[in-house]
Amino acid sequence: MWRNVQALRQISQRTISTASRRQLENKVSENQKLFQADNGLPVHLKGGAKDSLLYRTTAGLTLFGTMYTVYYLLVSSMPKKPN
Repeated sequence: MWRNVQALRQISQRTISTASRRQLENKVSENQKLFQADNGLPVHLKGGAKDSLLYRTTAGLTLFGTMYTVYYLLVSSMPKKPN
């Protein structure tokens, strides 16, 4: 059992490491230029096609949810018909 504990300790020490194996490129300045450009677009759409798709999907789901809520409130406010 002690061997299992030592093996688990070694594995956990190996996987949790502060040394990075690869360096990531800093893209902050590129993103700042993109989002600060004066091109007439709102900031939530400056990311491109993905941002536009996400915005339209969110707007559509919100509109659908609002319409469904109003429908359900109208149905709930009507008295039930007697059998």
